[in-house]
Amino acid sequence: MSFFDILWIFFIISSIWPAIRMRMLEDARLRMMRRLEQKRNSRVIALIHRQETMALLGFPVFRYINIEDSEALLRAIKMTDDDIPIDLILHTPGGLVLAAEQIAHALCRHPAKVTVFVPHYAMSGGTLIALAADEIVMDENAVLGPVDPQLGDQPAASIVKVLEQKDINEIDDRTLILADISRKAINQVRNTVAEILSHHPQIDETKAQELAELMATGTWTHDYPITVEEAREMGLPVSTEMPEEVYKLMALYSQARQQRPSVSYIPMPYQRREGNQA
Repeated sequence: MSFFDILWIFFIISSIWPAIRMRMLEDARLRMMRRLEQKRNSRVIALIHRQETMALLGFPVFRYINIEDSEALLRAIKMTDDDIPIDLILHTPGGLVLAAEQIAHALCRHPAKVTVFVPHYAMSGGTLIALAADEIVMDENAVLGPVDPQLGDQPAASIVKVLEQKDINEIDDRTLILADISRKAINQVRNTVAEILSHHPQIDETKAQELAELMATGTWTHDYPITVEEAREMGLPVSTEMPEEVYKLMALYSQARQQRPSVSYIPMPYQRREGNQA
């Protein structure tokens, strides 16, 4: 075998290795999901958005909730019998309101118990989906977020605020149009949140309206972290009994590799040994 033959073999293996590696990773994810399904007698669905890289070029790809996600999730829910619980593992910065609303309404309509697992964060549209669950299981350090609508990179509530602080004759037509759209968006999201929350037996209509007003009208900044304690104070059905399989599954959705990692540690659990106590 000549040097050029070896070189060709190297190039061929290098070109197909990313596809093989991705296939192995997908198989590992499915095995972990199947293990959790067998443990909880449920259908496990994962909606996980992490920064990934394109296989060959290495460019980072940022992902959000979109129509493709809602279509796939609706199909998975439709394929699940009415008496089978659904466990949704949710890790997302949010995304398209339409897609999040579709998913949330579909979860509300599922007769069996729906549990949403939030190992790290489910912001914006992710929180809207989580509100549809019968139980929200969060890591002690995980967070949810407000669901107030955004117009581009601007909060709808802040655009509406402009009309209250300036004379209408001093406001340009574009801002007036945006304010009108913002009002409609806030009302739509507020009504949706109230409708979703009203399916919880422990949340009455008045409480649902109060929470919808709190979360959808710009009470906080859009990236405000709603902790486990705060979510419980709101009356949301929050637990912290996170299965170990969820963490193991998240480890299979690693962030895009960088030349120099920002966080480094020895990847093994540390336990205090007897005789080593301070």
